[in-house]
Amino acid sequence: MKKEVSAGVIIYREDEDEIKYLLLQYRLGHWGFVKGNMEKGEVEQETIIRETKEETGIIDLEFVEGFKEKESYMYRWEGNLISKGVIYLLAKTKTNDIKLSFEHKDYIWVTFDGAIKTLKFKNTKELLKKADGFLGENKINFQKKLGEY
Repeated sequence: MKKEVSAGVIIYREDEDEIKYLLLQYRLGHWGFVKGNMEKGEVEQETIIRETKEETGIIDLEFVEGFKEKESYMYRWEGNLISKGVIYLLAKTKTNDIKLSFEHKDYIWVTFDGAIKTLKFKNTKELLKKADGFLGENKINFQKKLGEY
């Protein structure tokens, strides 16, 4: 069985007082996050920066420290069963307009609730829940430090 290792990113931006997540629509119709195979010698952030620029045109990623999740799944390609592992990080951008690559049909910036309704796969929904929870916890901790909470 062939094995693949990829890196992906859950990208968000702050739009007024709410967080919006970037979802990309893949050619097969489902929605997901930026991801791609790691090239030899790359570390996760390098792959993510390269793939994000290629797939969306975004170049201003600001990685959120402390968030790292892995998903694993199997799929078939040209009759072969492939085991894939994807390491996801979380990053913020100020970019709104996306320049899609040929790999995707569409994109949307959507709230957490909208993203949960749009995403098809359980593991992708779970990743988003973890990312959203992580952002919420960090916001509360930051406000506590400032005495606002």
